[in-house]
Amino acid sequence: MPHSRSIKGTPISTGLAHGPLHVVRGDAPEVPTWVVPASDVPAEIGRLAAALQSAGEELERQRRAVAASSGDKDAEIFAVHRMILQDPSALGEVEKAIAEERINAEAAVGRLIERFHRTLTALDGASVRGFAADVSDPWQRVLDTLLERDRRELDSSQEKVVLAAPELTPRVCAWLPRERVLAIVCESGGRFSHGAVLARSMGLPCVVGLPGLLARLEQGMHITVDGDRGQVQLKPSPEDLADFERRVGERQRRRRDVERFAPLPARAACGHRLETQVNIESLLDLPHFEPEHTDGVGLLRTEFLYMERSSFPSEEEQYRLYRRVVEHMRGRPVTIRTLDIGADKQLPYFQTPKERNPALGWRGLRISLQWPDLIQVQLRAALRASAHGPLRLLLPMVGSLEQIDQMRRIFDGVRASLTEQGYECAEDLPVGAMIEVPSALLSLHQIIAHVDFVSVGTNDLVQYLLAVDRDNAFVAGLYDPLHPAVLSALQRVAEVSRRAGKACSVCGDIASDPAFAVLLMGLGFDAVSTAPHFVPEIKYGLSRVSLAQAQELVRAVLAAERSQEVRQLLKDWQAELSTSAGR
Repeated sequence: MPHSRSIKGTPISTGLAHGPLHVVRGDAPEVPTWVVPASDVPAEIGRLAAALQSAGEELERQRRAVAASSGDKDAEIFAVHRMILQDPSALGEVEKAIAEERINAEAAVGRLIERFHRTLTALDGASVRGFAADVSDPWQRVLDTLLERDRRELDSSQEKVVLAAPELTPRVCAWLPRERVLAIVCESGGRFSHGAVLARSMGLPCVVGLPGLLARLEQGMHITVDGDRGQVQLKPSPEDLADFERRVGERQRRRRDVERFAPLPARAACGHRLETQVNIESLLDLPHFEPEHTDGVGLLRTEFLYMERSSFPSEEEQYRLYRRVVEHMRGRPVTIRTLDIGADKQLPYFQTPKERNPALGWRGLRISLQWPDLIQVQLRAALRASAHGPLRLLLPMVGSLEQIDQMRRIFDGVRASLTEQGYECAEDLPVGAMIEVPSALLSLHQIIAHVDFVSVGTNDLVQYLLAVDRDNAFVAGLYDPLHPAVLSALQRVAEVSRRAGKACSVCGDIASDPAFAVLLMGLGFDAVSTAPHFVPEIKYGLSRVSLAQAQELVRAVLAAERSQEVRQLLKDWQAELSTSAGR
């Protein structure tokens, strides 16, 4: 094996990181595979033995419980399953794969299960094919035990790691607390997928587009991740590490220069203000920024409160969470986006129908309106929290005025119910609409009269305007936030909002780019909302230009006919904004 190997992938989130890696399970059907060092083979076989014992003990407990309630005959299946786990030929096959191919126990057991299904389901007869499930089920228990034990062992450790996974998903990003994750590397993943957006918002260096990566990894192997260049280096040499640490030092020095702007107002050189708000996912984000350095929370993604749990959070749990965020912000407004699940943001305890095109299916506000009990609980919690500080509601996936009317009726009913029960609520709680569906964009002049503010979710707006599924690898290259059509859409939102006298902001991924923030200021937006760690960069960028210069950039960008022209214009501005703050 070469001492040092470098792999080129696709950069997703900037930053540099170095440390031990941990291979995690991606989506539910996938089993992680990694190389086991020769010295660790006995321990890996020991992991297998422990999982077999645990699964066997669980089967025996279930046999006794069923025998006591339904009789020995019904309990026989559990005894049969224990016998299957004691089959020496199957066990020998798994141990041989671990020892000779040096793969992890999970992968070896997964391969055995696949062979059972492939062999038995190919035979004639429904009863014979059905036997495949009986044979594989006890081994599936072993696999689940191995995967869960691996997770528990990692959770009990305080070691910081680089996460490696088959695909970049929100679940992978949230696998461990943010402070435990150094970086993320994946075999696949879209540049603008929800997983990518989350990685950037969390400030995690991330590289994807690394086919066959997991087969080349060893659990605990030290690697470097270059999220700037899209480079991953396995087992770096001392010389490689020295060069890498030099670049880390340069990056940290520049970061310290830019951090001087964090406590300052987000103001252009001419004095014009562009509010700089933050996007947060959970309470874990609160310690990572100073409320005084922001103009409030522009987007609280409440779906992650739901995704981190095994059941729906109660009204009381949500109320306590929203109240903590509101109080933490010390008088600065907090914008709560109502539950936005669906597509690739699924809840493990809420089964949504399988859809051929989930991006255009049952998600966001559509779920809330068809299942009002769910949104009523969230609204009750939010309204109760509004008594403790300024709070706003933001509705996702708005497609029509009728949907806003429906939500208003639900909202008014919840408020009336709380008042009757003696709860204190804010007298005036602003309600806004996310502009991310083309129908909302085209009817904005009507919608804006019925809301208090609007916020553009550029991540979804781009995919719907360009008819590009950002999670589809075959067309992900066509996803382009700098497409002239997208810029025209942003111009329209700013103009309609200004005429209506309503505040407008951008809370999508592009708001984290300082050059794009300058462009948004020139277009007439009132605020941008981004991950907390981008705030100093945006303030620094704004401080180096005037509103007139930003408007000049807007004229040049809107005159461009091709995305590449826009990209070059912003690249030139980015180069200017990225020069040393002390220059």
